Amino acid sequence: MPAHLTVWYNTRCPVCDAGIDWQRNKLLALVRAGTIQFRDINEQPDALAHFGATLDDVRRRLHATDEAGQLIVGADVAVALWGLTPGEGRLAELFGNRVALPFTRFFYNRFADLLFAWNRRSGRW
Repeated sequence: MPAHLTVWYNTRCPVCDAGIDWQRNKLLALVRAGTIQFRDINEQPDALAHFGATLDDVRRRLHATDEAGQLIVGADVAVALWGLTPGEGRLAELFGNRVALPFTRFFYNRFADLLFAWNRRSGRW
């Protein structure tokens, strides 16, 4: 059985919401089994405050907690999801290996910053 993962994301971002909806549909069996949960940070804005994560932090980048209660952020969440998603294990291997992961994080963070700014300019929060 795969590890438990709770993914926090921002439904007010249309790109984020569509991406998570698409990913959740691919992981439907794990969602139904309770192995993976997807939660909207806008419904519980202080849910990750004990980690020092603000509402804007989660609006900017994916956040997740694993079965040990450890916080996972950004590209590392995407890699974890790919690793659990049928047919996407190769993406996790390709972008999550120790050589590629720093580049994956860099490009994820730049995209996340642009997306956050676009949403803010669009008045979504």
